[in-house]
Amino acid sequence: MQSPFLTSVIITLMILAEGPSGRTERISYNTVKSWAHKLGFELSLLGKYVTRVQELEESYRQAEVKPRDGAALVQEIAKDIGFLMESKISAVKRIMDVAESLAENASNDVKPPVMYHNAKDNNLTMTYSAHFGRRVNLNYSNFHIPTNVYNQSYNVVTAITWAQKLNTTFMNNYDLDPSLSWQYFGSSTGFMMQYPAISWNMEPVDLFDCRTRNWYIEAAASPKDILILVDNSGSMTGIRKEIARHVVNSILDTLGNNDFVNVIKFSNETHEVVACFNNTLVQANLANIRELKTAMECVDTDKIANFSIVLRQAFELLENFREQRKGTLCNQAIMLVTDGVPENYKEIFATYNWRANSDDPDMGDMPVRVFTYLIGREVPDVRDVRWMACANRGYYVHLSTMAEVSEKVLNYIPVMARPLVLRRTDHPVIWTPVYADVTDPIMTDWLWEQRERSYQRELVETHRIHNPETRQRLMNLREERERRFVQKHKRTYDQDDDLQEYRLMTTVSVPVFNRRPNATRIAELLGVAGIDVPIKEIEKLMLPHMLGVNGYAFIVTNNGYILIHPDLRPVFRNILKPAYNSVDMAEVELIDDGTIPRNFSKSLLQFRDLVINQSSGMTTLHTKYHYDDMQRVGRMRRDYFYTGINNTPFTVVVSLPVHGHGGSYRVHAIEEIHRYQHQRDKDATDYFSGSNWRVHPDWTYCGYHYDGDHSFSTPEEELLHFLRRTRVPGWKWMDMNRVGSHPPEHSHSGSSRVNTSKVERTSYYCDRNLLLSLVFDAMVTEWFANASTVREEKGPLAMLMNLLSRKELQQRFGFTLAFVATHSGLTRWQDFPIENDTQPEDHFGKLHPRAIDEVWYKRAVEQYYVQPDSFVFSVPIDDAGADNETFVTASHAIFIGIGKMKAPAAVVGFQFKHSKLQSLFRNITYSCEGLGNCQRSCEDEGLHCYLVDNNGYVVAGENSSDAGKFFGQINKHVMLSLVENGIFDEIEIYDYQAVCFRDEKKICSHGNILLTPLKTLERAANWVLGSLAWIWVKSGIWSSADYAYAYPYPKDDDDEQIDEETVDEDEEEDGIMVEEVKSKPDVPDEKANAEKSHETSDQDRNDEEPNAETKGEKDNQPPQIKRTRPETCDQRMKLYLLQNVSADKYDIDCVSVGDVERDCERPYVVQPVDSSNMILLVVDAICLKSDAEKLTVAPKEVEDYKDSLACYKATNSLPRRRPDSCIRNHTKEREIKDLCGGASRGIGITLLSMLLPILLTVPSSLFAFF
Repeated sequence: MQSPFLTSVIITLMILAEGPSGRTERISYNTVKSWAHKLGFELSLLGKYVTRVQELEESYRQAEVKPRDGAALVQEIAKDIGFLMESKISAVKRIMDVAESLAENASNDVKPPVMYHNAKDNNLTMTYSAHFGRRVNLNYSNFHIPTNVYNQSYNVVTAITWAQKLNTTFMNNYDLDPSLSWQYFGSSTGFMMQYPAISWNMEPVDLFDCRTRNWYIEAAASPKDILILVDNSGSMTGIRKEIARHVVNSILDTLGNNDFVNVIKFSNETHEVVACFNNTLVQANLANIRELKTAMECVDTDKIANFSIVLRQAFELLENFREQRKGTLCNQAIMLVTDGVPENYKEIFATYNWRANSDDPDMGDMPVRVFTYLIGREVPDVRDVRWMACANRGYYVHLSTMAEVSEKVLNYIPVMARPLVLRRTDHPVIWTPVYADVTDPIMTDWLWEQRERSYQRELVETHRIHNPETRQRLMNLREERERRFVQKHKRTYDQDDDLQEYRLMTTVSVPVFNRRPNATRIAELLGVAGIDVPIKEIEKLMLPHMLGVNGYAFIVTNNGYILIHPDLRPVFRNILKPAYNSVDMAEVELIDDGTIPRNFSKSLLQFRDLVINQSSGMTTLHTKYHYDDMQRVGRMRRDYFYTGINNTPFTVVVSLPVHGHGGSYRVHAIEEIHRYQHQRDKDATDYFSGSNWRVHPDWTYCGYHYDGDHSFSTPEEELLHFLRRTRVPGWKWMDMNRVGSHPPEHSHSGSSRVNTSKVERTSYYCDRNLLLSLVFDAMVTEWFANASTVREEKGPLAMLMNLLSRKELQQRFGFTLAFVATHSGLTRWQDFPIENDTQPEDHFGKLHPRAIDEVWYKRAVEQYYVQPDSFVFSVPIDDAGADNETFVTASHAIFIGIGKMKAPAAVVGFQFKHSKLQSLFRNITYSCEGLGNCQRSCEDEGLHCYLVDNNGYVVAGENSSDAGKFFGQINKHVMLSLVENGIFDEIEIYDYQAVCFRDEKKICSHGNILLTPLKTLERAANWVLGSLAWIWVKSGIWSSADYAYAYPYPKDDDDEQIDEETVDEDEEEDGIMVEEVKSKPDVPDEKANAEKSHETSDQDRNDEEPNAETKGEKDNQPPQIKRTRPETCDQRMKLYLLQNVSADKYDIDCVSVGDVERDCERPYVVQPVDSSNMILLVVDAICLKSDAEKLTVAPKEVEDYKDSLACYKATNSLPRRRPDSCIRNHTKEREIKDLCGGASRGIGITLLSMLLPILLTVPSSLFAFF
């Protein structure tokens, strides 16, 4: 039942809507069209005046337009990258060959200590190198030795002694090919020798061990199927359970994308630790490894182990994979982790593994190796568990302490490498997937935990402040700082060198064998030699300037994973994503077919199969894409050209946009430097005078092979240097690939440096076509940044100049800068400073030097195909709205050519103050002057008016606070109506690289490691200590005024939901969940931690306002932060795109007939703003609905999958191509005897090891108490 007050309000509004004569007033589309036309005309006139677009179009008349040949481009890119990779292969083979020679001739009479350059304790002089991105010493190598390896053990110092001589080979390689990055030799003893020498970063912790890196593992042995069997019987409790979990995790860390794995736990029954990985093996990518590790945290121990069941199941599963040609079709192994076996189960091995020759198994083929890991110090008998490994060409390890695990687990790698070593002459060349330098993926969780702790500490310190006003001010400052950080991150999305500390690499590596004649029966793997190839070095060869705006190239591995792609986003909030190097090409090339998540189209999957099999060809797909930090969307038809790179597992793909039926075209305009200087007596550097210009910082125009001898502070300084060098007699155009493209054969001497092919220190390279195109663009745009250039305006511009001076125009429109960016990567600008006005914190030239890769450049080119004469207007997307420092950016594309053969030569634009646009918007829409039958204007309180861009973001409105917001957040129902009426199109985008944050309590507890009767003692101690602490507080012995209240995290068996009265709201800031406590409980309340998923999507707010008393109490309470863990997930977002529709979609009046329900069917009038990407939207306020739910473009997690995302991907795995090399057996391996492991070395029982089980049972509250 409606209240009388509400009824009276409605009647009043209806009366106000009536005209003087009592007839119904209306919002006329003709009125709105007139406003839109006038606004568009003035803005277009302003843009043409400020940017001088007509003069720029005239400047490019002499340029040519040529078809862009995608097939030729992809072949050229593949050839250039092939040359680069072939030179690295040659260099790494030289390291391998010299290492084997040095080891073969080395003396075994080595006595510790041995002196060497230790990377952790460096005393060498370091000099910064831009090529290596850090301080290095190019005259030396140094050694990194893992924390768990004794650096003066006999095996280590013996290998270091001969390996130190590799420094000569490293330096010689660098002389032959100065494009080489890091060179290294990873020894099977644990050390890594690296060139050039560096100071190893020990912060925050050194977890690095080269033997667990992908480049080492894949080179040391052929691909493998691994099945890990974990004993979870009742005897595997306490420290044994923790050691077993550490063993499993260490094994998992040694696997890569070409391996397959699963973990089965067993007692009297068998279960996969990840239930959905049932009866299968999964690819050992980071996502699946993470899923297995997480599941291992939740393994309980109970009952008695049945080894027969689990062994039969394991052998049958591996046999099934062989017969059905699944997995690697190469090595297979069973890893048994237990604290003891009752017998050796010989009959099972004879049935499944000795079929080739059951009487004499060593004479036949064994398809499965068996490795056994015996856990525990007090083991009565090791003979059976050791026999199981020795009889099946495996290795036995006895582990009694946690410290032994990391080192001893690695013993299985040399055993798997034996067939490879016995062949001796076959050294497979391995290329790794993309990875982040020396960063360990394990650090992801640790870094996130440190961030949570820092955040919690800051919040608690803020809440300790007694003064409410001071406390609130500090909280507001913190929120504003975080908002600005996020905005800066978005603004520098494609230029986050300062934010991203990781260097992405791929590595080429080869195994190194012991070639000594007496080593045949040992089959010793000496180690692995490797050379890094930075991803940025490969990107330089992908010809971005030839691909043009919105064109790109990418590289795919044999597994279908991305090596290089413009949409590969490996970092989230400065932390590596959990599965950053296993992003499939089907997850970044989004097909516009309207299907549900991960329902990849047949055409995309066919295209993917062709790519991973290194075919050559072309296909066309209709795609959708996101940009501007995933807040804008577009549609495009693309042509894909692809071909394989020789001697690598990689395939190059070139993607070119196709508009209409015109194909793809490019601008060809070069200026020969020598001819121009001779004819006009003018130097090319004259076109680059002043400081108001930039070149694309990621493109290679020219460069020196040895950057250490030539230091340049900016790319512009380097460019001017080479332009001056072109005047020097003897100048030649040197191609970048000329060095290293034909490397000499690797040397067999290993002692002398071969300098016959040494590259000179002054050698350089240039991209001739790119540099000459840049010179041409500089020549035709030289006048643009010159304020003294004489202007001759015609038409409406001449009339405007006659009416207003430039100063008056600037005062009216507030323009501060004009710019032009060209297809060759040149950006120029001209500043128009306003008197007594503050300058922006970051200048345009600093923020936007990337020309065709800038968002405003791409949008302008796409807008040309919609409306050629239009400007694209935009404001920064920011929920905080616009302020006095907010600028509007407008850009316009300049196309040249005839008919369908047109291509973008440049984009011009300008920036002006948002406050001036706001004033112009009001001046036009608040007036009915000269509009005839104009009965209402935007000045009326009953109308709300907005300028909205082509992606649904508000550019201007009645309130500046609306600018930068998505319009659906302001008026959900009108936005949905615009979609229903065909004005906007709603496009669903899926982010398959998203990160979500899970409450660790939902995973399982970390503290519950001892399931023994001592657990009862721990809980009792928790209660006693908690009660004592509370009594102290209540009695005043321990004053609570200066301390933040702390509440324990809920225990494993606490499943209650959070009490609604104890929590006021949940805040999610930067992925961290914060809970505000409303009132102080009488006792510590474990319910204050809700069992709730914690994700990156926006959290619903509590709309209830607390009363003053409750609110005051709440302000004095500290927040609680639930511990979360980052996990890979899928997210969906609905983005919007303005449709190019006919006028009848717009020309509709909003007529009031007195029926509120009918009036609100379409309570708005919308018209396109001429010569722009905007619409003018006028909304009748009488129909505004106040809904708490807003239409948002924020991402939300996809929850369509029955199980977890990892389960869904494992069940619906995509095809892959196996590596070409597989060496899994050798007839001479049967000669290797008694090298299958032995007993533990008998480490003494120290006081620490005796106290460890007791320390693990000490209640966590005891530490919190102190």
